[in-house]
Amino acid sequence: MKAKNVPQGSGKVKSPTLEDVAREAGLSPMTVSRALNTPQIVRAATVEKVKKAVAVTGYIPNLLAGGLASKKSKLIAVVVPQINNNMFVDSVQALSDQLAKRGYHMLLCVSGYTEEVETEIVSAILSRRPDGIVLTGIQHSPEMKRIILSSGVPVVEIWDLTPTPLDILVGFSHEKIGNKIAQYMHDKGYRKFGLIWTEDRRASVRKKGVIDALESYGDSTVATVTVELPATLSRGRQGLGQLLDLNQQYDAIICSSDTLAQGAIIEASARGLSVPRNLGVIGFGNLDFAQHNVPSISTISIDRWRVGIDAANMLADKIEGKELAEHVIDIGFELIERESS
Repeated sequence: MKAKNVPQGSGKVKSPTLEDVAREAGLSPMTVSRALNTPQIVRAATVEKVKKAVAVTGYIPNLLAGGLASKKSKLIAVVVPQINNNMFVDSVQALSDQLAKRGYHMLLCVSGYTEEVETEIVSAILSRRPDGIVLTGIQHSPEMKRIILSSGVPVVEIWDLTPTPLDILVGFSHEKIGNKIAQYMHDKGYRKFGLIWTEDRRASVRKKGVIDALESYGDSTVATVTVELPATLSRGRQGLGQLLDLNQQYDAIICSSDTLAQGAIIEASARGLSVPRNLGVIGFGNLDFAQHNVPSISTISIDRWRVGIDAANMLADKIEGKELAEHVIDIGFELIERESS
């Protein structure tokens, strides 16, 4: 029995074509094309017949070729610093789910925390002609900004806040979060602070917000230890160890993430310190474990799912030519007080 689509005397397998699908489905190539590219205007029974024919033939639609003709690739590139950072997981999942509902596919790219790598990735992405791009944060290299703006591709920035985004923005103010943490801890009576912090730019803005607010009160002392990215439990333990090795007195520890806060609590316990009796601790992110930790961790909650859903909808609306009511959405944040403070 001869294999399908393998010409006599040829060692090369011929890729199934749209015409092969049409013959298998008993439909015209034009109908098959419509069922694949605009299924919403084709009868459901016909779309189902085409899907079965595609499965039988092994046909892979040339989305790039179709996109060049219609100027739509149905591809959205999402650039995040890390994929092993729980902070971004929910937002990325929400983006993927909502984009799929709108008929788009997500291409996930990891940039680390350097502008150079982000610029390289975005340049490579744009050569594939995506319909839109999602970027994490608002800090980008001048070169990347020029590339983005000259491309005309809709862009949404997430997890940060500015009145002048590249295009669209869904996020929150890291500076205000830092101010709020400082105000809360000061109001609770804490005065001698140790900070355990990572070096990424958004965390740095939060740290500045914390320090500026504490300095404005005039009765607080602050010591800071910087740990490497990514934030991990072990680095939280190491951070508190480094702070305590400075031989300074602390009554509160502020961490740039819940993961670091969890590590700090474990290290405090290992050194015979009770949280919150000896040390108050607060984190950031309201990650899943924060409320179940012992003690439970005070933190800042961000609606990570809403970030992804709003970003996906705004980007899809922009791509589809719909008028946006606003280009910047500040989703805000909530300080959650728990046992650790």
